[in-house]
Amino acid sequence: MKKRYYFAIGIVAVLIFISIPVIHVLKTKWNESDITTEIPKGYANDASHLNLTKIDTLIKVPASKTEIETQLRQILKYAKEKKLKISIAGAQHSMGGHTIYPDGILLNMLPYKHMQLDAKNNILSIGSGALWEDAIEYLDKHGKSIAVMQAFSSFSIGGSISVNGHGWQKNRPPVASSVISFTLMDHNGNIMNCSREENPELFKLVIGGYGLFGIILDVKLKVVDNNALRYRSVRLTPDNYTEFYKKNISGNPKVDLVFGRLKISDKHFLEEATIGYFEKANEKPLQLSAQNTRNEEIKRLVFRSSVNSEYGKRLRWDLESSVHNLVKNVIFTRNELLNSHVSLIENKDPNSTDLLHEYFIPERNFSQFIQDIKPVLKDSDLDLLNITIRAVNKDEDGYMNYAREDVFGFVFLFNQKKTAKQEDAMKILTNKLVDAALKNEGTFYLPYRLHIDKVKMRKVYPQTETFFALKRKYDPQEIFYNKFYQHYK
Repeated sequence: MKKRYYFAIGIVAVLIFISIPVIHVLKTKWNESDITTEIPKGYANDASHLNLTKIDTLIKVPASKTEIETQLRQILKYAKEKKLKISIAGAQHSMGGHTIYPDGILLNMLPYKHMQLDAKNNILSIGSGALWEDAIEYLDKHGKSIAVMQAFSSFSIGGSISVNGHGWQKNRPPVASSVISFTLMDHNGNIMNCSREENPELFKLVIGGYGLFGIILDVKLKVVDNNALRYRSVRLTPDNYTEFYKKNISGNPKVDLVFGRLKISDKHFLEEATIGYFEKANEKPLQLSAQNTRNEEIKRLVFRSSVNSEYGKRLRWDLESSVHNLVKNVIFTRNELLNSHVSLIENKDPNSTDLLHEYFIPERNFSQFIQDIKPVLKDSDLDLLNITIRAVNKDEDGYMNYAREDVFGFVFLFNQKKTAKQEDAMKILTNKLVDAALKNEGTFYLPYRLHIDKVKMRKVYPQTETFFALKRKYDPQEIFYNKFYQHYK
């Protein structure tokens, strides 16, 4: 009888153990709203959901190269006659009004997404409105892949160039390094080719120039082969992170893609880390169309269940660590890994939003930066959802470069309520984190909320005054305008 009793107790305990995380994740689903907030007619917003702005006109550009040039020249003429400003938008994942200006004209570039591959020279010609996912699906049919891009494929090509996004490709500078050239329409409607040899000053200014110098039209990008990749991972302490990275990642010719994470639950807060990396496998990669789709909604719910939940944060860390062990040696393709959509972490709570920060720290100050931000994050009431680490090599191309030497990028994701109180708290937190970055000879990324004042921004980017002077040189009437420029000029 006793054996049966203890066996029954054991079964109940196991069921409870299994059911608690399932119930926790399902509770997240039950509490979500499927009601999407519609942007009122005559207004625009961005990924922050905190920049609802009344605009004069929203114009969706045509897909045809001939038509777009004609239409854009007409828009420029109209803007000058009516003394209106023009802002330029793709997927609008910048979070500080970089794609919007009050009572201005907003150009939606997304329809402009033609593509043509020069397979012999590994060059993709593409319209600036195309999303990376469009490019990946096109290249996949030709056995090719994007050289450098961000972690999600939901952004536009022109947008990524305008913020000079960085990727998770090993030993690579930001996206700029993969740009061969692009055509740019200036404030007079003239089209010029920009490269490292032709109009080199404009080339540097437009990359990471937030749409202030003209309209990017046609882009030529370097592409690489689509490879089969085998997954590896390791758990370690942050103090051992850079040494392991140099020895096993940076110097390993087999590694292609790599990312790190810091543990953010209260227990062992920022005291544990993981590095996940993908090594080239001697196998033929499957095309995207032949691959099994994975349950993205379960992944999203596990991520969302960590919002305002210490249990959820521990659960996510433990699940991811377990998954890492389960998928070791599993074969993926490069395109499969790059083709991840931002919907994987989609927030369906209409009362809150998710906000990104990024800080770029030299290797010599990696551990000290983590020690400096630990009390800052612990003292804040804002909900930290994630810290990803990516190595970024020195940027030789962008004028407003954030990687002036080889750095590690710390990518923070916070959940913030849409209240004045939490907005003030985010501003305070942002400034403290920027101070920590400055102390450690680092920089902060400019596509996010405009919580840093002009003085501190210029400490991090001393080239700002010259950058804005050159903006006025190339756009003397300041036709191209946005909230970012308004805030910092």
